[in-house]
Formats: sequence, structure tokens, C-alpha cells
Amino acid sequence: MPEPGLNELRLDARLAEVLPLRRTPAGVPIASCVLAHESKQLEAGLIRDVSVELQAVAVGDLASVLAAAAPGLFVKVTGFLAAKSLRSRIPVVHLNTIEFLEGN
Repeated sequence: MPEPGLNELRLDARLAEVLPLRRTPAGVPIASCVLAHESKQLEAGLIRDVSVELQAVAVGDLASVLAAAAPGLFVKVTGFLAAKSLRSRIPVVHLNTIEFLEGN
């Protein structure tokens, strides 16, 4: 088994889409969403406009929190990246924390 490596994501984003709560065959709650991020970042000494949308998933108790959130809310999230499935290597953010930002 490979040694653990750094795989941590912190992101301020807007909930662009929130899908309904579902459950695994074992009954574990899962909620999915699309995170939309826009910012200005410094790259090679120049300011760059950055815009990206990422698929994200919350499992367990956090899934209920995510599923109850309305699209358009601004959040600060932490999590890690993993492939969507064995067949699809598209990255998905697996959420560990969700903080709803003021001003929502």
C-alpha cells in the first residue's frame, strides 16, 4: 500500500448546484454539489483571473448539511480530491468541512 501523501483542498466557493440527498445500499447518506470558484491569483508575478467549477460530494452527517443548503450560498470548504469512480478518473472533491460564509 502506498504511503499517504498530501491531498488537501481549501476553497471559497458558491454552491452552483445542490443535488438531493441519496443513500448508499448500506444506508449511508450522500449529497453531491457543484462548487463554483472565482478569484484573482498571482502567477509568475502577474495577476490572473481564475474561474473553475468542481464536482463535490459529502458523506455521512455532512451530507444532510449539504443537501439542506440552497444553491447560491457562499461556503468555505475543506476536503480532498479523488477519482469519481474506477472507470471515470474525473476529480471530485470529497468534503470534510463546510462553513457557510456571512452575507448569504
